[in-house]
Amino acid sequence: MDCENGTDIDEFILLGFPSQPVEQLFFFLFFLLMYIAGILGNLMILILINLDARLQTPMYFLLHSLSVVDVGFISVTVPQLLAQLSSSSKTIPFYACMAQFFFLYVFGVTDLLLVSVMALDRYVAICNPLHYATVMNQKVCGQLVAGCWILSTLHSMLHVGLLLRLSYHGENNLDHFFCDHRPLLQLSCSDTSFNESVIYFEGGLIILGPFVFIIVTYIRIVSTVMKFSSLARRKAFSTCGSHLTMVVFFYGAIIGVYFQPASSYSAQRGPVFAIMYTVITPMSNPYIYSFRNKEVKGAFRHFLGKRILSQQL
Repeated sequence: MDCENGTDIDEFILLGFPSQPVEQLFFFLFFLLMYIAGILGNLMILILINLDARLQTPMYFLLHSLSVVDVGFISVTVPQLLAQLSSSSKTIPFYACMAQFFFLYVFGVTDLLLVSVMALDRYVAICNPLHYATVMNQKVCGQLVAGCWILSTLHSMLHVGLLLRLSYHGENNLDHFFCDHRPLLQLSCSDTSFNESVIYFEGGLIILGPFVFIIVTYIRIVSTVMKFSSLARRKAFSTCGSHLTMVVFFYGAIIGVYFQPASSYSAQRGPVFAIMYTVITPMSNPYIYSFRNKEVKGAFRHFLGKRILSQQL
């Protein structure tokens, strides 16, 4: 694309969803329900962990951190999408687009890294239970969570900086419902080969590294669990199976979007994959990781009991 001609783009037009009123109403209600379920589920986890002394352990500290991230992650894109679906305006200012991209990466990459820390927590708890209290104490967990935030912020700053160095002239129709990497690269009239290289090498380390770590960790967990009694084995496999399903679902969608050449990006497939990792995953995490847990169920019943008792009094 010729960067010499045309004026600088000061806003993008988001074209991720149909413009027919009936279809807009359907998608608006669908994403509104998903957003409400995600916010309520994660907020309930935050409340239960903060109020119940039995949940003041490293594992629940990590779940608490994951819920904080998921609230931010789902809030980066869905409110903006709901505003688009409820009005005729589909535009987003250039720098607002870059800000959305930045926070999307901060929350998304922190989510990825936290899941790998949670896999480490489960590995130590199952494979080295005698050392769990010393290896995964509150201080270590705090440092790991802080490291996730710092790494994701640096990662996001790098990619936003690389996007800002590109030129955008003429065409401003973004084939997505939020400001994502691939559609932005496709719209640029500059040479994006360096951006592509950074996505594959630096992004590969940030995303594929934790994914490989999680898979290896779960292989070790499974080999240890096989030595348990049949009842304990079924319980462990039930928990690990649901966790691993979400990991593959989350990472698979991200890898399917970002680790392909910009020229082969599909405007139809990209938003579908994006819904999986920006909406469905943060909405599902509290129900997969927490509400199936016996301690969380007990804390929830205790919380409801106290609420009912206070109303009666």
